[in-house]
Amino acid sequence: MRYCFFMLILTAALTLPTGCEQADSKTAKKPATDDKPLLLDDEPLLLLDDAPEAGEPEGPMADNSRCFVCHINYMQEDIAVTHARQDMGCAHCHGECDEHIADESWASGGNGTAPDIMYPRDKINPFCLGCHPKDKLPAEQHKSLFADAAEKKYCTDCHGDHRLIERKCKWK
Repeated sequence: MRYCFFMLILTAALTLPTGCEQADSKTAKKPATDDKPLLLDDEPLLLLDDAPEAGEPEGPMADNSRCFVCHINYMQEDIAVTHARQDMGCAHCHGECDEHIADESWASGGNGTAPDIMYPRDKINPFCLGCHPKDKLPAEQHKSLFADAAEKKYCTDCHGDHRLIERKCKWK
């Protein structure tokens, strides 16, 4: 439990802004709507007053925070981010996995509980093609995926690095 709490705090710390910087009162300014210098008795800006960053999604975004407590490496991973922006979270592909999320035995070298759904390499393409059918994919870019080549290609070869580099435990 202590480890999970630590990971939650670490995740929050890594995702929050790095803090306030001291600004010279002569150069610090309020938002572009007001061109007066910021004075010491002025109230500080709220985080909500900041303009949205470029590239932020405007629609609903999947909440993967339960997963990122332990799998922080997927917060910036291509497939996870792309799907989250389409409101498709980790649970859509891997199941709700309450037992997996609650199991901390792997941290002490135990055999953690696997997510509800996992994809060995031979199951990756059929699963991806369930939502991304062959006839909707750009043919030229995906020629090697469907070619009868000696070395089989997988969607994740080009679309993100969605495999753990080092597995810490063997599943129960």
